[in-house]
Amino acid sequence: MGISVHCDIVSAEKEIFSGLVEMVIAAGSEGDLGVAPGHTPLLTALNPGPIRVIKQGGEEEIFFVTGGFIEVQPNVVTILSDSAQRASDMDEAAAMQAKEEAEKALHNKSADFDYSKAASQLAEAAARLRTIQQLRKKLNK
Repeated sequence: MGISVHCDIVSAEKEIFSGLVEMVIAAGSEGDLGVAPGHTPLLTALNPGPIRVIKQGGEEEIFFVTGGFIEVQPNVVTILSDSAQRASDMDEAAAMQAKEEAEKALHNKSADFDYSKAASQLAEAAARLRTIQQLRKKLNK
């Protein structure tokens, strides 16, 4: 058994994951971030995207967050997000449809067009698809 740290992934609705992990990989605001036991304490924003958790024993689980924050302390990693879910619970068809709708909104600008909202929706939909693709790649190994 390797060295581990406790990890909590929490959404506004409920706790999604809680357990000992060997590593957490997240889409930080400044790029991907890998956190292992002994990592320097930090607090940083997360972009919408996958959170990969490598549990004790090497099993990997993938989650999706719509953004939020990751806090790293000496013995615990906490991920807080408005919305989080297990990648295995995600609907690929719905994510593709959301991406297509956001792309249409960006191309069909009207007088009351909200560019930042459309761009945000597109980024979230693309991140959902990236998470589903990572899960598929993991399952095909």
